Amino acid sequence: MASRLHAFNRYELKYLVPVEQAAQIRDELGERMDRDLHSPVGGYGVWSLYYDTPQLRFYWEKIEGLKFRRKLRIRHYGDLDGVTDDSPVCVEIKQRVNRVTQKRRITLPYATARKLCDEREMIEHSAKENAFVDEVLELVVRLNLQPTAITGYQREALVGRDQDTGLRVTFDRRIRGRDRDFHFGTPNAQNRFTVPPHLSVMEIKVNERTPYWITDLAARRNLSLVRVSKYVQSIEAFGLAPRSVFHVREEDLPQAPALVPLVPTPASRTTRRPTEASHS
Repeated sequence: MASRLHAFNRYELKYLVPVEQAAQIRDELGERMDRDLHSPVGGYGVWSLYYDTPQLRFYWEKIEGLKFRRKLRIRHYGDLDGVTDDSPVCVEIKQRVNRVTQKRRITLPYATARKLCDEREMIEHSAKENAFVDEVLELVVRLNLQPTAITGYQREALVGRDQDTGLRVTFDRRIRGRDRDFHFGTPNAQNRFTVPPHLSVMEIKVNERTPYWITDLAARRNLSLVRVSKYVQSIEAFGLAPRSVFHVREEDLPQAPALVPLVPTPASRTTRRPTEASHS
């Protein structure tokens, strides 16, 4: 069996940008970057089902800023209409090691992905996929992982050219989700915005260092780096945990396109992690 495993490391920089300003930045970037071949005009849907412990261990590891942390998710690219057991999805472990984001994933039919993550059963796989499949199965069993939140958004992606081939910039808008009905194919599922709809998340992703002209663009447009996590935003928006200092609050953010995005204020409530029985 051919391996379906894919892995990569990179640095990620995130900004909150009003949708109208994001369109201007995208057009400016288009002078030096190409549209991703998989990104049509208007973008494409990205839907992720996140797994966590009953005590929200992965959420709290993000809040506490642990140097090493992981998340498990199933991701579907495209619209949710017509999702079937045969639809391709990615089972992905996203982990942070200091400042480096690492992703490892395997592409599977949706029913097979659910068998691995929900039913906690071994699936057929190649020798090269053995370590990854074993790690996923070990995580869901040992930590009692369960579906916790779905996030979805519309993404437009640009990729670097020439000497910037490792550069990727994405713009995510209409960020929404739900805390129930965890099957991607659930009809008439009720999603709600978890980030104010006039804002988009701009991510700069590089293999090594950020090109100087990208840094210059961010400075000219007075963009401010933020620590925003779509999963954390969903957990807090649905009331599964108190709102943290990282929560995107509408009252803290620009309402008009001419204004620049602001980092959530220090006045936002800080939170403490409830005690979990064991990390084993």
